[in-house]
Amino acid sequence: MRYDFGEVITAMVTPFDKNRKVDYSKVEELTSHLTQNGSDSVVVTGTTGESPTLIPDEEFEILSSAKRATENNHKVIMGTGSNSTETAVMTAKRAEKEGADGILTVVPYYNKPSQKGIIAHFSAIAEAVKLPIILYNIPSRTGINMSVETAKYLTEKYENIAAIKQSFGDLDVITEYKLNLPKDVAIYSGDDSLTLPMLSVGAKGVVSVASHIFGKELKSMIRNFKTGDITTAMNMHYHLFPIMKKLFMAPNPVPVKACLHKLGLIEEYVRRPLVELDEDEKKVLFEVLDNTKI
Repeated sequence: MRYDFGEVITAMVTPFDKNRKVDYSKVEELTSHLTQNGSDSVVVTGTTGESPTLIPDEEFEILSSAKRATENNHKVIMGTGSNSTETAVMTAKRAEKEGADGILTVVPYYNKPSQKGIIAHFSAIAEAVKLPIILYNIPSRTGINMSVETAKYLTEKYENIAAIKQSFGDLDVITEYKLNLPKDVAIYSGDDSLTLPMLSVGAKGVVSVASHIFGKELKSMIRNFKTGDITTAMNMHYHLFPIMKKLFMAPNPVPVKACLHKLGLIEEYVRRPLVELDEDEKKVLFEVLDNTKI
């Protein structure tokens, strides 16, 4: 393993107060809660953290707050992706300077670069920092898919590219990664509901949203699978599956923030253009949440 971020990485929400300002004290509290309840590492300022609506000063104060909360006992990964290579490089350098344990950087979105463009983008980042890097492939948001050949080239050339987060429901791609990429590159599911299927073909774990609420259960599912108790792992997958899907009944992170508010952990506020769930939507979500509690 090039770098061990663990099995359950939570893509952490950014808590806001009623004025939709970042609540840094809640950032610390939530980080502590997650790392005490199944999360091996957390990702801050990713899509789940509403990164498109954050300004750089907020992002780095969030990083600092999360780092304080972990007291260096858990890894804090910073989302530093951009569709501008220059911006992504600059943000990655600052993340390294300010103490991030790793970075998550997404395939450039909107520009729709060629595979050569993806290679040029990630190469610039990998050459700019020594931090371990997780490449994030999510075609539904970026409009372009990073090919296995591109991932192979990048992971063979750059030792600090430590992992790939794959948010794309094609299990054959995971098999192709395992057959073609260096053996010490970790593959993470980017979708909670695909965690167990991806584990079966060699994934290490998950970058999760559901782990905000069911971190211990996800950790148990992964541990049971890896120790050979497949039936118990499958039963946990079946149990968690309805809430995994309902957490995406509206744009992420709106539903998980509603759940966290119901549990008394943070406020439910999101920044525009996202909007909070209405009461009818909450009723549907909370019924599934209550039925999932163990």
